[in-house]
Amino acid sequence: MSLSPAAGKPADPAALVNIPRLITAYYTQQPDPSVPAQRVSFGTSGHRGSAFQSSFNERHILAISQAICLYRAQENIDGPLYLGMDTHALSTPALATALEVLAANGVEVMIAEGDEYTPTPALSHAILTYNRGRATGLADGVVITPSHNPPQDGGFKYNPPNGGPAEAGITGWIEARANELLANGLDGMKRMPYEKALRASTTHRHNYLDAYTRDLAQVIDLAAIRGANLKLGVDPLGGAGVHYWAPIAERYGLNLAVVNPHVDPTFGFMTVDWDGKIRMDPSSPYAMRSLIGLKDRFEVAFACDTDHDRHGIVTRGAGLLAPNHFLSAAIFYLFQNRPHWRAEAAVGKTLVSSQTIDSVAAKLGRRLHETPVGFKWFVDGLLDGSLGFGGEESAGASFLRLDGSVWTTDKDGIIAALLAAEITARMGRDPGEVYRELTREFGEPVYERIDASATPEQKSRLAKLSPRQIECSSLAGSKITGILTHAPGNGAPLGGLKVMSEDGWFAARPSGTESIYKIYAESFRGVEHLRRIQEEAQAIVSQAVAGGSPGD
Repeated sequence: MSLSPAAGKPADPAALVNIPRLITAYYTQQPDPSVPAQRVSFGTSGHRGSAFQSSFNERHILAISQAICLYRAQENIDGPLYLGMDTHALSTPALATALEVLAANGVEVMIAEGDEYTPTPALSHAILTYNRGRATGLADGVVITPSHNPPQDGGFKYNPPNGGPAEAGITGWIEARANELLANGLDGMKRMPYEKALRASTTHRHNYLDAYTRDLAQVIDLAAIRGANLKLGVDPLGGAGVHYWAPIAERYGLNLAVVNPHVDPTFGFMTVDWDGKIRMDPSSPYAMRSLIGLKDRFEVAFACDTDHDRHGIVTRGAGLLAPNHFLSAAIFYLFQNRPHWRAEAAVGKTLVSSQTIDSVAAKLGRRLHETPVGFKWFVDGLLDGSLGFGGEESAGASFLRLDGSVWTTDKDGIIAALLAAEITARMGRDPGEVYRELTREFGEPVYERIDASATPEQKSRLAKLSPRQIECSSLAGSKITGILTHAPGNGAPLGGLKVMSEDGWFAARPSGTESIYKIYAESFRGVEHLRRIQEEAQAIVSQAVAGGSPGD
């Protein structure tokens, strides 16, 4: 990772995206379906791209929306479709395009009152609330967001009736139908003018903000936070929840200040990320530089990314908590302070999350449910209450209501942020202090993710690796204790591998969108040992994807 000299500094006004040109590109550039980068492609979080690269244009949204209509008809999903968007510039025109198709297909669509922005968790909450107790006429949804991606990007994600991110079988079907439509010049696509779609009898308004904020006391002990009168600060990073925080504070009597109430499609108020790009990543110390600088003003401060499904937690003593640190503290707290959760409710984590979580789960006597990367793997467990918590190292998590029933089946940065305040109020110490206590018992790990270049062929080989191809018996001087290519929690393929030793591990998997593979590594013996793990990991993976082994 090469750090940009601009990292952590205010965005250069001269480098901000030209919004009029971006919107013009959305409507005028025509994607070429014969070019792979310009086709519809659903990764772990929907289809993403930029109008400037012809990877997120009007024709993409027309095709995807029609494909979703075809999927709903095939699966007899005939309840309302909840449609929401974040604050990225391409989200507003994409919502208009989608509504034109959905209305023309006779789909009952629920859009936000006052054209308000809709956080991903508010949309998941709406789907699950509607579907509770129903067996037929089920609702689903679409959230238009590229998450924390740069301002020029757009994203389009489908959530089926389980309320969470669609699994690969569904997204593969939608992707294939959408690309067929693109290749056939959108033949068979239904559409009506936007103003007519808005007036259609099937188009309705829904108050996502009130419905979501009204239910928050069912998942967070807000009375404890109010009683402690904690001084809290939040930076919505110009995202979809920007107008949610003040009503939350007012409704529940919280001493909460919104330090940045601005919405700006250029996101010119941001400090730039490690590579010099504007990226609304609440787990990045570079993107979060402004809020970190205010940490002494608040007992706990937090931020959420653009669709508010990820969290960043800032405390006076620790500054910005690494995602793994907060997840560990959150799990430690929740499973001791949710007496109505099922005794067998498990801890959900992805295999690239910290091993400290394993130790916390063991200490609590809770089963650990390890999955491949992707929040979709937690959906069923959160839905039926067999998972109390599901979390990813990329700062995404959700958990059950106080009574042990489902809250959301998609990531929820809002409740994660408020949980940091609840922990502080109830325990008398913030999540950073809780994590430090855990490290005194379990050791203090060093964790890092790095990226390495890879060709499509190499990425394909990495995704299909077998443990037999790894002939090493040690990792950074320690005996290898296990090699995984399938997740122990559900047996699903990792799309890569994880190699574990007595005091460290690494995992490698190909990127779904870029010509790179990712190496995640953790050591319980310090930075120098971590570097050795990373070096050996790159050698092991390079040899394996080349068709050999490190001993050849």
